Amino acid sequence: MNTYPTTQDITPVVEGFFDEATNTISYIVKDPASNACAIIDSVMDIDYAAGRITYGHADALIARIEEQGLSLEWIIETHVHADHLSAAPYIQEKLGGKIGVGANIMVVQDTFGKVFNEGTEFQRDGSQFDALFNDGDTYMIGQMQAYAIATPGHTPACMVHVMGDVAFTGDTLFMPDGGSARADFPGGDAGELYDSIQKVLALPDATRLFMCHDYGPNGRDIAWETTVAEEKAHNIHVGGGKSRAEFIKFRTERDAQLTMPKLIIPSLQVNMRAGNIPTDRDGIPMLKVPVNGL
Repeated sequence: MNTYPTTQDITPVVEGFFDEATNTISYIVKDPASNACAIIDSVMDIDYAAGRITYGHADALIARIEEQGLSLEWIIETHVHADHLSAAPYIQEKLGGKIGVGANIMVVQDTFGKVFNEGTEFQRDGSQFDALFNDGDTYMIGQMQAYAIATPGHTPACMVHVMGDVAFTGDTLFMPDGGSARADFPGGDAGELYDSIQKVLALPDATRLFMCHDYGPNGRDIAWETTVAEEKAHNIHVGGGKSRAEFIKFRTERDAQLTMPKLIIPSLQVNMRAGNIPTDRDGIPMLKVPVNGL
């Protein structure tokens, strides 16, 4: 197992932005020693029935960064999302910054390049992104060192990003009463997901964990921040010392009952391109719907 840096003595400023349409939380995380910041898991708005793209959620992030006079250095994707579209290129055009994702994006691109019958013009080498992170890779946000932990299981390219005393979990973990994400998409694996979660739970107990999604189970208010200690003690899927075998059995049975996310078809096509909308042979933005392909 990789040896990760120790960064707990840094306390970044984190602000969450909840997108009600997709139950996604995007974040602005600021280096406490400078004006440098990063965005985690941005959202591009889509009216799928009308085929209409807008940028209200991304504009809110941009406005907040401009209000505070911050410098955007990174636009991080924790994975190739299947439930919302990334606004990374739109934000990059407005504010700059590098777009980063896990190096296993190439596995995802190869898998879904086939599903969507993409031609040879669709590059499957991750070149749509500015940076591809491997397990343990570090990068800087101003004076703050950040690092990436490979956490496959939900998707092959999932990564948890640690910055100071906080970690952004993507879909690897949900709030304690939400459990964990599904592992039945192509390239997903329940056993791998369990192992990945253990890597997150091995972080110091006081580490603040920020979720990519929350659905307010049992009617509670939407929430997105918890700690490693809370997850270890109370997570309904892995907490309290639940075994790998128990988790695989539960996750496999649970996933078999789930329907596909309503935005999976547009999300995958856009997000495997780093948030760029595909075009047809005439250069017109266009999405495909593979029949019986998922």
